[in-house]
Amino acid sequence: MSAAARPPRVGVPTTPDELLTTTRSVRLRLDLSRPVDLDQVRECVEIALQAPNGGNTQRWHWLVVTEAGLRKRIAEVYRRSFEARYPPPAAAGEAAAVGVPTGGAPAAGASAGGVSDRMLAGGRHLAEHLHEVPVLVIPCLELGSRPLTAANQAGVWGSLLPAAWSYMLAARARGLGTAWTTVHLDAEQEVADLLGLPGDVRQGALIPTAHVLGDGFGPAPRRPVDSVLHLDGWGGTGRSGGGA
Repeated sequence: MSAAARPPRVGVPTTPDELLTTTRSVRLRLDLSRPVDLDQVRECVEIALQAPNGGNTQRWHWLVVTEAGLRKRIAEVYRRSFEARYPPPAAAGEAAAVGVPTGGAPAAGASAGGVSDRMLAGGRHLAEHLHEVPVLVIPCLELGSRPLTAANQAGVWGSLLPAAWSYMLAARARGLGTAWTTVHLDAEQEVADLLGLPGDVRQGALIPTAHVLGDGFGPAPRRPVDSVLHLDGWGGTGRSGGGA
Protein backbone atom coordinates (compact mmCIF):
# COMPACT_ATOMS: atom_id res chain seq x y z
CA MET A 1 0.00 0.00 0.00
CA SER A 2 1.47 3.34 -1.05
CA ALA A 3 1.73 6.24 1.35
CA ALA A 4 -0.85 8.11 -0.72
CA ALA A 5 -3.32 5.22 -0.40
CA ARG A 6 -2.93 4.77 3.35
CA PRO A 7 -6.06 5.49 5.40
CA PRO A 8 -5.76 8.46 7.76
CA ARG A 9 -4.38 7.77 11.20
CA VAL A 10 -6.75 7.81 14.14
CA GLY A 11 -5.86 9.20 17.57
CA VAL A 12 -8.33 7.91 20.14
CA PRO A 13 -10.93 5.86 18.24
CA THR A 14 -14.54 7.02 18.43
CA THR A 15 -16.36 4.11 16.76
CA PRO A 16 -16.19 0.33 17.22
CA ASP A 17 -14.81 -0.11 13.69
CA GLU A 18 -12.05 2.44 14.33
CA LEU A 19 -11.15 0.70 17.58
CA LEU A 20 -11.01 -2.74 15.97
CA THR A 21 -9.04 -1.65 12.89
CA THR A 22 -6.51 0.69 14.53
CA THR A 23 -5.46 -1.25 17.63
CA ARG A 24 -1.88 -2.10 16.75
CA SER A 25 0.97 -3.86 18.52
CA VAL A 26 3.08 -0.81 19.42
CA ARG A 27 6.80 -1.50 19.75
CA LEU A 28 8.62 1.60 18.50
CA ARG A 29 6.31 4.33 19.75
CA LEU A 30 5.75 3.49 23.40
CA ASP A 31 6.42 6.50 25.63
CA LEU A 32 9.00 5.17 28.06
CA SER A 33 9.15 8.35 30.13
CA ARG A 34 5.50 8.97 30.97
CA PRO A 35 3.87 7.15 33.90
CA VAL A 36 0.66 5.20 33.37
CA ASP A 37 -2.28 5.67 35.71
CA LEU A 38 -2.87 2.27 37.31
CA ASP A 39 -6.55 3.12 37.69
CA GLN A 40 -6.73 3.05 33.90
CA VAL A 41 -5.01 -0.32 33.79
CA ARG A 42 -7.48 -1.61 36.37
CA GLU A 43 -10.37 -0.34 34.24
CA CYS A 44 -8.94 -2.16 31.21
CA VAL A 45 -8.66 -5.42 33.14
CA GLU A 46 -12.19 -5.00 34.49
CA ILE A 47 -13.48 -4.61 30.93
CA ALA A 48 -11.44 -7.63 29.82
CA LEU A 49 -13.24 -9.76 32.41
CA GLN A 50 -16.38 -9.48 30.27
CA ALA A 51 -14.77 -11.62 27.54
CA PRO A 52 -16.14 -15.09 26.79
CA ASN A 53 -14.56 -18.03 28.60
CA GLY A 54 -15.30 -21.73 28.74
CA GLY A 55 -18.11 -22.60 31.13
CA ASN A 56 -17.85 -19.14 32.68
CA THR A 57 -15.20 -20.62 34.97
CA GLN A 58 -13.20 -17.35 34.90
CA ARG A 59 -9.87 -19.00 35.65
CA TRP A 60 -7.90 -15.99 34.46
CA HIS A 61 -5.47 -14.01 36.58
CA TRP A 62 -3.73 -10.75 35.66
CA LEU A 63 -0.20 -9.96 36.79
CA VAL A 64 0.44 -6.21 36.57
CA VAL A 65 4.13 -5.46 36.99
CA THR A 66 5.28 -1.91 37.74
CA GLU A 67 8.22 -2.32 40.16
CA ALA A 68 11.39 -1.32 38.32
CA GLY A 69 13.58 -4.14 39.60
CA LEU A 70 11.05 -6.81 38.71
CA ARG A 71 10.43 -5.28 35.30
CA LYS A 72 14.18 -5.37 34.69
CA ARG A 73 14.47 -9.04 35.61
CA ILE A 74 11.53 -10.00 33.42
CA ALA A 75 12.98 -7.92 30.58
CA GLU A 76 16.27 -9.78 30.88
CA VAL A 77 14.46 -13.09 30.36
CA TYR A 78 12.52 -11.61 27.46
CA ARG A 79 15.62 -10.18 25.77
CA ARG A 80 17.51 -13.45 26.11
CA SER A 81 14.58 -15.38 24.64
CA PHE A 82 14.25 -12.90 21.78
CA GLU A 83 17.94 -13.06 20.88
CA ALA A 84 17.89 -16.87 21.00
CA ARG A 85 14.98 -16.91 18.56
CA TYR A 86 16.22 -14.00 16.41
CA PRO A 87 20.03 -13.70 16.70
CA PRO A 88 21.38 -10.18 16.15
CA PRO A 89 22.20 -9.52 12.49
CA ALA A 90 25.82 -9.86 11.43
CA ALA A 91 25.55 -7.00 8.95
CA ALA A 92 23.94 -3.59 9.37
CA GLY A 93 21.14 -3.51 11.92
CA GLU A 94 17.53 -3.77 10.85
CA ALA A 95 16.88 -0.33 12.30
CA ALA A 96 19.17 1.30 9.73
CA ALA A 97 17.37 -0.54 6.96
CA VAL A 98 13.93 0.66 7.94
CA GLY A 99 14.55 3.99 9.63
CA VAL A 100 13.20 3.39 13.13
CA PRO A 101 12.01 4.61 15.55
CA THR A 102 10.25 7.47 13.77
CA GLY A 103 8.87 5.33 10.95
CA GLY A 104 9.03 5.33 7.19
CA ALA A 105 8.19 2.95 4.37
CA PRO A 106 8.35 -0.73 5.32
CA ALA A 107 11.29 -2.62 3.94
CA ALA A 108 10.58 -5.19 1.27
CA GLY A 109 13.00 -7.80 2.61
CA ALA A 110 12.22 -10.54 5.07
CA SER A 111 14.33 -11.82 7.93
CA ALA A 112 14.39 -14.91 10.12
CA GLY A 113 11.28 -17.04 10.01
CA GLY A 114 9.66 -14.87 7.35
CA VAL A 115 9.37 -11.91 9.74
CA SER A 116 9.79 -8.62 7.89
CA ASP A 117 12.89 -6.53 8.55
CA ARG A 118 10.75 -3.70 9.88
CA MET A 119 8.79 -5.90 12.26
CA LEU A 120 11.97 -7.58 13.46
CA ALA A 121 13.57 -4.19 14.08
CA GLY A 122 10.55 -3.16 16.11
CA GLY A 123 10.67 -6.38 18.07
CA ARG A 124 14.37 -5.94 18.79
CA HIS A 125 13.79 -2.36 19.88
CA LEU A 126 11.13 -3.53 22.31
CA ALA A 127 13.36 -6.32 23.62
CA GLU A 128 16.12 -3.82 24.31
CA HIS A 129 13.82 -1.35 26.07
CA LEU A 130 11.23 -3.57 27.73
CA HIS A 131 12.58 -2.77 31.18
CA GLU A 132 11.72 0.89 30.55
CA VAL A 133 8.05 0.25 29.74
CA PRO A 134 6.12 1.49 32.79
CA VAL A 135 3.59 -1.37 32.98
CA LEU A 136 3.87 -5.02 31.97
CA VAL A 137 0.63 -7.02 32.01
CA ILE A 138 0.81 -10.82 31.99
CA PRO A 139 -2.56 -12.58 31.59
CA CYS A 140 -2.50 -16.05 33.09
CA LEU A 141 -4.78 -19.08 33.20
CA GLU A 142 -5.26 -21.29 36.21
CA LEU A 143 -5.44 -24.84 34.88
CA GLY A 144 -6.14 -26.67 38.11
CA SER A 145 -5.87 -30.41 37.52
CA ARG A 146 -6.22 -30.03 33.74
CA PRO A 147 -2.76 -30.43 32.18
CA LEU A 148 -1.74 -29.01 28.85
CA THR A 149 -1.51 -31.76 26.28
CA ALA A 150 -0.22 -32.12 22.74
CA ALA A 151 -3.80 -32.15 21.50
CA ASN A 152 -5.57 -29.06 20.15
CA GLN A 153 -5.47 -26.50 22.96
CA ALA A 154 -7.95 -24.01 21.48
CA GLY A 155 -10.51 -24.88 24.13
CA VAL A 156 -8.00 -24.08 26.87
CA TRP A 157 -6.57 -20.81 25.61
CA GLY A 158 -9.96 -19.69 24.33
CA SER A 159 -10.73 -18.98 27.98
CA LEU A 160 -7.93 -16.40 28.22
CA LEU A 161 -6.79 -14.94 24.92
CA PRO A 162 -10.05 -13.17 24.00
CA ALA A 163 -9.84 -11.38 27.36
CA ALA A 164 -6.22 -10.39 26.67
CA TRP A 165 -7.28 -8.85 23.35
CA SER A 166 -10.15 -7.07 25.11
CA TYR A 167 -7.58 -5.59 27.48
CA MET A 168 -5.63 -4.23 24.53
CA LEU A 169 -8.77 -2.76 22.95
CA ALA A 170 -9.74 -1.08 26.22
CA ALA A 171 -6.23 0.35 26.52
CA ARG A 172 -6.40 1.71 22.98
CA ALA A 173 -9.74 3.38 23.74
CA ARG A 174 -7.98 5.21 26.59
CA GLY A 175 -5.07 6.43 24.46
CA LEU A 176 -2.65 3.75 25.67
CA GLY A 177 -0.44 1.59 23.49
CA THR A 178 0.11 -2.13 23.94
CA ALA A 179 1.91 -4.95 22.16
CA TRP A 180 1.02 -8.62 21.98
CA THR A 181 4.17 -10.56 22.83
CA THR A 182 4.82 -14.20 23.72
CA VAL A 183 8.57 -14.64 23.17
CA HIS A 184 9.22 -14.84 26.92
CA LEU A 185 7.22 -18.07 26.98
CA ASP A 186 10.34 -19.78 25.61
CA ALA A 187 11.55 -19.35 29.21
CA GLU A 188 8.13 -19.30 30.86
CA GLN A 189 9.25 -20.98 34.08
CA GLU A 190 11.88 -18.32 34.74
CA VAL A 191 9.23 -15.61 34.68
CA ALA A 192 6.86 -17.78 36.71
CA ASP A 193 9.55 -18.07 39.38
CA LEU A 194 10.11 -14.30 39.39
CA LEU A 195 6.37 -13.74 39.90
CA GLY A 196 5.84 -16.56 42.36
CA LEU A 197 3.18 -18.22 40.21
CA PRO A 198 1.65 -21.49 41.44
CA GLY A 199 2.53 -24.56 39.41
CA ASP A 200 -0.92 -24.82 37.81
CA VAL A 201 -0.92 -21.22 36.53
CA ARG A 202 0.30 -20.72 32.97
CA GLN A 203 1.06 -17.49 31.17
CA GLY A 204 -0.66 -16.58 27.91
CA ALA A 205 1.13 -13.40 26.83
CA LEU A 206 3.13 -10.40 28.01
CA ILE A 207 1.53 -7.06 27.14
CA PRO A 208 3.71 -3.94 27.53
CA THR A 209 1.46 -0.96 28.28
CA ALA A 210 2.37 2.71 27.95
CA HIS A 211 1.27 6.01 26.50
CA VAL A 212 2.14 6.41 22.84
CA LEU A 213 4.21 8.85 20.81
CA GLY A 214 3.04 10.27 17.51
CA ASP A 215 -0.23 11.01 15.79
CA GLY A 216 -2.31 7.86 16.07
CA PHE A 217 -2.65 4.65 14.11
CA GLY A 218 -4.37 3.39 10.99
CA PRO A 219 -5.40 -0.01 9.64
CA ALA A 220 -2.50 -2.35 8.90
CA PRO A 221 -1.87 -3.98 5.52
CA ARG A 222 -3.71 -7.30 5.41
CA ARG A 223 -4.41 -9.98 2.82
CA PRO A 224 -7.63 -9.46 0.84
CA VAL A 225 -10.62 -11.00 2.58
CA ASP A 226 -11.43 -13.18 -0.45
CA SER A 227 -8.04 -14.88 -0.14
CA VAL A 228 -8.87 -16.18 3.36
CA LEU A 229 -12.68 -16.46 3.38
CA HIS A 230 -14.02 -19.91 2.38
CA LEU A 231 -17.74 -20.33 1.79
CA ASP A 232 -19.26 -23.75 2.57
CA GLY A 233 -15.91 -25.57 2.70
CA TRP A 234 -12.18 -25.15 2.01
CA GLY A 235 -11.60 -23.54 -1.37
CA GLY A 236 -15.03 -21.95 -1.52
CA THR A 237 -14.94 -18.63 -3.28
CA GLY A 238 -16.10 -16.58 -0.30
CA ARG A 239 -18.67 -14.88 -2.51
CA SER A 240 -22.28 -16.02 -2.62
CA GLY A 241 -22.88 -14.66 -6.09
CA GLY A 242 -26.35 -13.59 -5.08
CA GLY A 243 -27.89 -10.26 -5.84
CA ALA A 244 -30.30 -7.96 -4.11
